[in-house]
Amino acid sequence: MEALTLSKIIALASVDAVNPCALAVLALMLMAIMGTSKSRKRVLASGLSFTLAVFVGYLFYGFILVKLFSIAQAITSIRLTLYKILGAFALILGALQLKDTIWYRPDGVLTEMPMSWRPKAKRVISHATGPKSAFLVGLFVTIFLLPCTMGPYLIMAGIASLYTFMKALPWLLLYNTVFVAPMVVITILVCIGLRVADVKKWRDENIRILHFIESAILIALGFAMVVGLV
Repeated sequence: MEALTLSKIIALASVDAVNPCALAVLALMLMAIMGTSKSRKRVLASGLSFTLAVFVGYLFYGFILVKLFSIAQAITSIRLTLYKILGAFALILGALQLKDTIWYRPDGVLTEMPMSWRPKAKRVISHATGPKSAFLVGLFVTIFLLPCTMGPYLIMAGIASLYTFMKALPWLLLYNTVFVAPMVVITILVCIGLRVADVKKWRDENIRILHFIESAILIALGFAMVVGLV
């Protein structure tokens, strides 16, 4: 099986980083914070606290996924075929993202948060009133993000499961750093004058483009994995 490489990590993490679902959740959180405080420092601290919580939550999920894949390999002896299986899964995810590019629906399977979850997510996010509460909300809201962001993470974790924990850890840290990078950038931009409403408007207007970018990356990477190019 092929090892993890910097290009694979960046490609997979970038898919999650531009996910419309994650950007929408961040926008909701910033709106909640700004509704209770006009202090830019407080908004910045809360936004970064929320982002840190998402980073910690996903890092925890990564540990679990890597362990589960390691156990599966030991039990079923699928080590030699797992890489191609993960490549095929990437192709499926890419096809789903392409479908949302052409025939967009706001509750696409494995591409966006289920509609039934959204009112609950909004209620949870509305409790973010400062850095401490934003951190707690961030930890909890990762559960709502799982259906739309977990696909690429599964692929990465499957490959990382070939390594020892200490060797897999840097890849997990890198992946999650790339994943939350847009959250950090958007939080800073909002604090220096960008309106949250403009972030949401940009996301809504470019949602098909975001899905297309995700689709292109996943299909290219999945094909290369299946045929053995990477």
